[in-house]
Amino acid sequence: MAFAEKTTTLAPETVLEESKHGLLHQPIAVWAVFFASITAFMGMGLVNPVLPTIADNLEASKSEVTLLFTSYNAVMAFAMLITGAISSRIGQKGTLMLGIAVIAVVAGFASQADSIWTLVALRGGWGLGNALFVATALAAIVSLSSGGTAKAIILYEAAVGLGISIGPLLGGTLGSITWRAPFVGVATIMVIAFLVLLFLMPKPVATATPVKKISLIAPFQAMKHRSLLTLGIVAALYNVGFFTIMAYAPFVMKLPAQGLGFVFLGWGMLLALTSVLTAPKLKQWLGTIKAMVLMLLLFAVLLLLMGIFTETPAVVIVCVILAGAVLGNNNTLITTAVMDAAPVERSTASAAYSFLRFLGAAIAPFMAGKLAEIYNANLPFYVGSAFVLLSVVIIGVNLKHIRHIDTADSGH
Repeated sequence: MAFAEKTTTLAPETVLEESKHGLLHQPIAVWAVFFASITAFMGMGLVNPVLPTIADNLEASKSEVTLLFTSYNAVMAFAMLITGAISSRIGQKGTLMLGIAVIAVVAGFASQADSIWTLVALRGGWGLGNALFVATALAAIVSLSSGGTAKAIILYEAAVGLGISIGPLLGGTLGSITWRAPFVGVATIMVIAFLVLLFLMPKPVATATPVKKISLIAPFQAMKHRSLLTLGIVAALYNVGFFTIMAYAPFVMKLPAQGLGFVFLGWGMLLALTSVLTAPKLKQWLGTIKAMVLMLLLFAVLLLLMGIFTETPAVVIVCVILAGAVLGNNNTLITTAVMDAAPVERSTASAAYSFLRFLGAAIAPFMAGKLAEIYNANLPFYVGSAFVLLSVVIIGVNLKHIRHIDTADSGH
């Protein structure tokens, strides 16, 4: 479904009201996509608890194991550029189901991998499936939901948070049996998600006006808008910190797979709760830009503390869990900002933004592993903190290009 050229902006009190009332009153199709989104995002954190175990069993170094995130995010970043073109040709339902099917197949094969490089390649395929799904899911929830864009974004971010939190718990629980079990678990759940979408998501309604085909170069054209480019760069920089936690922190917490699963469960639950409950309030009180800057500064401080106290696992564990609250707020704030950043279709804006965002996510894991191997265990957190601080600088330098987002928020 093609979107209007400009999104509808809502007054902050409307956003807050929608987050409290009527959020659960949605068509069954929305809940189908919501459930499938949870399962898709489970894959992002699934391997966190078993990274040390995979390293031991496949005789791989830390940096080699972190490539499971790098290949996943790198393929996802570039695949984001073609998702709009695919979705506009085979429809939202077809794109979502294709993405889920790809994940199910590669997860099944990953459970049988006998080398780290086979696993890395399969995680790349997983990234392709996730890109097809993720880029389309937000647009699908927005188009199918009742109550407007703000409510749809909150639902989507809640699904992201729940998926990211449940993934590590499942990975840790199954990983305590064998590192292969989490991959079998995901393949099974993806089959269920495929069936849910097949039977509960409606087929596209035929209209007299054909759906506009999205060009492959549309995301690059969208990045000509300084506002969208700025937010994409900010997301790429803070995702270096995000994925330093996801891919590297498990190695310094010194916990078994199940213990790591519970740590990231706490992290993900805070991420989900804050994205729904507190992000709209922060947006109302401070405005989107100031709230984003506050969250980014707090995240940089948490990463700095992890760097200082890397040898004290308890401090790292607490900081990782608290980071979930900061990231939940920031994810919703920046996703909402992207929707209002430039006069382009939502799906195109999302693809351009996600491309830049996941480039940062692709760089971080391998970089963190290498820095730890070459220098010391503390440095990856310091570097992650520096990248997040740089994102604040980017906001400051480009403030005039994104200030209109707050003007839209205030209803002026």
